[in-house]
Amino acid sequence: MSSSDFAPPTQPTASSKRSFPGARAIAALILREMATSYGRSPGGYVWAILEPVGGIVMLSLAFSAVMRTPALGISFPMFYATGMLPFLLYVNLQGKISSALNFSKALLAYPTVTFVDAILARFILEVMTKLLVSYIIFGGVMLLYETRVTLDFPKILESFALAAFLGLGLGTLMCYVFTRFPLFQKAWGIVTKPLFLISCIFFLYQNMPEPYQSYLWYNPLVHIVGLMRAGFYPSYDASYVSQVYVLSISGISFVLGLLLLKRYHAEILSR
Repeated sequence: MSSSDFAPPTQPTASSKRSFPGARAIAALILREMATSYGRSPGGYVWAILEPVGGIVMLSLAFSAVMRTPALGISFPMFYATGMLPFLLYVNLQGKISSALNFSKALLAYPTVTFVDAILARFILEVMTKLLVSYIIFGGVMLLYETRVTLDFPKILESFALAAFLGLGLGTLMCYVFTRFPLFQKAWGIVTKPLFLISCIFFLYQNMPEPYQSYLWYNPLVHIVGLMRAGFYPSYDASYVSQVYVLSISGISFVLGLLLLKRYHAEILSR
């Protein structure tokens, strides 16, 4: 027998020790989130579908009463779905992640659960839920209506990815800000109320006159919605879309939020 047969077993590294408990903590937090967010009321996941469907139907009915065709294509439901679904992915993600610390505050007392686990659990569940809802709604609209769209899956997935990264980035930063300065949450809610009106959900960026068009360009959701519509309407000119701009805002917010949470999360949780 060689000496290697008597060698002591390799000790797991710090990263491997953390990865398995971390994965279990994230899975447990996801299950808890599913139970609390969608399991408390009958048909919880049904409401996750009905909410955007209701908005799309209302917009379609309102604008079809005064317009013969939407600003793009021939289907009002498809036009508004391409604007509303990526917008809702961002809004719901940002809202969920920004409250992750307060929601899981009791569990964060355990050493195996970290604030990163709480953020990732909400991110994973919300992205999976909203992608499934979007698949059902887009598929339903294409089955029920004549849309004449041509799907460009790379652009569609890129738009959803940008919406998810923006929600993660700003949500992480707001997670620190809201828990550190609770009054800012109300101010943020007031400031962001007009987002639904200025994110090109029910109009096209190109149809806005100057100087408002230039102002709208700085809204990252305008780029996300524009890219989504380019994924359904090949003739749509989305040359104004800047993925780098959206990723820059997302990345800077995410890194800054993580650094602030790492520095102050213990102090915040002790309150």
